[in-house]
Amino acid sequence: MTFRIVNPDALGRPSGWNHGMLAPAGGRVLFVAGQTAPAPQRGGGLVEQWAGALECVLEVVRAAGGGAEHIGRLTVYVVDREAYLANLKPLGEVHRRLMGRHYPAMSLVEVRALVEANAAVEIEATAVLP
Repeated sequence: MTFRIVNPDALGRPSGWNHGMLAPAGGRVLFVAGQTAPAPQRGGGLVEQWAGALECVLEVVRAAGGGAEHIGRLTVYVVDREAYLANLKPLGEVHRRLMGRHYPAMSLVEVRALVEANAAVEIEATAVLP
């Protein structure tokens, strides 16, 4: 199962994500709830927490029979937009380590706080499994 990447010229070339991901017919849709880093990682910075949260997302996808390549959308909630912008390079390294060169459609939203104590980031996903 392969997504068709949809990046209209009128929207410009994205970097580190895609504007759209079209799943093939017949796939099963998996909605992954927002995941934060496990409690021991929540004392770390944004990059460490991002890695932990994305690992949790991938754990759910793997438990359903999929992999990183099946994720079509990520929504990321951060409590500090400036920390995100200051860490783009190490966050990109985390992404490539965990997701390879697969870049889903992605949104990032700055929020005032997250439910989990000391959480700096929460990631939710939508995957389409064969």
